Amino acid sequence: MRHGLWHSIQQRIATLFPASYSWPAMDIQLGDRRLHLAGSIHMGTRDMQPLPAGLLRQLHKADALIVEADITQGGSPFSNDDEHPPLAMRLDDEVLQRLQALCDELSLSLSLFDTLPFWQIALMLQAQQAQRLGLRPQFGIDYQLLQAAKAANKRIIELEGPETQIALLKSLPQDGLPLLLDTLEHWHTNARLLQTMISWWLDAPPTQQPVALPTTFSSELNDTLMRNRNQHWRELLLALPKGRYVVAVGALHLYGDDNLPDLLKG
Repeated sequence: MRHGLWHSIQQRIATLFPASYSWPAMDIQLGDRRLHLAGSIHMGTRDMQPLPAGLLRQLHKADALIVEADITQGGSPFSNDDEHPPLAMRLDDEVLQRLQALCDELSLSLSLFDTLPFWQIALMLQAQQAQRLGLRPQFGIDYQLLQAAKAANKRIIELEGPETQIALLKSLPQDGLPLLLDTLEHWHTNARLLQTMISWWLDAPPTQQPVALPTTFSSELNDTLMRNRNQHWRELLLALPKGRYVVAVGALHLYGDDNLPDLLKG
């Protein structure tokens, strides 16, 4: 009886410290597993390099680095074997006009997207937006952490991997049309969100929960891309063996509704 009670205590979080670092992060104790949970930005600005010395110390003390996917492996996760009919056959006039206007704003040719799935168009547009804000993949937090971990011969654990992430996008309803529509609808809100996350790294992270964030996903998309993944990651993190870990996931997974720390704490 006492052993069972002790085991249950070990399985739940002993402590959840408030954010006390100069980067968006928190420490979570799961029995005999210690997690340094850092909110990553997948594309970063030049002044996000090098990583904070304190974060690198956390990594060097850790037994492993945990990331959504190892993005240093090279090669594009996209394939060109999934061509679709022209956009004029797949989108109504109003949406097509909005997409054309955004392409004009970005100095992109609409023909670039003509036979691509909707989810891929959305991701390419979002990448263009990030680049216009000065963000580059090589300055992304998880990319830099992966490089540092490999240089230090640290074990790397993927929560998903690129193939799983692409499979998730391919599973979106209507070939990812809701993601494209949300991208068009919340274009300027998403830019402000990116700038907020940049400031978390360069200026100061939020110090109190809950953090109010604008909604840039529909409810169904939020379930697929945020809530369900957080719940899956929770199970994987709870199953880790004894040790210290640096966990880098997208910063939005640490804040807002159904965030990963709250799920771990529950």
